[in-house]
Amino acid sequence: MSNRLSRIEGQVRGIKRMIEEGVYCDDVLNQIASAQSALSGVARLLLEKHIRICIKDQLIAGDEEVVAELTKTIARLINKS
Repeated sequence: MSNRLSRIEGQVRGIKRMIEEGVYCDDVLNQIASAQSALSGVARLLLEKHIRICIKDQLIAGDEEVVAELTKTIARLINKS
């Protein structure tokens, strides 16, 4: 996941440079869409890890409130799509 985030960080720096250099807006927008897609991929991986480890452990411990928390988290991710 760290490698993916490093690549995204590089993409964002590239986008900043493109804007500073006055690159054609459509090209910049395409790069922004690519970075957003990459961030969504990281979010999916992190959500999967969260469910497999954190949520599972909390449910085993008897914490039913974690389901409401997870539902809100998923709703936020869906609404950003």
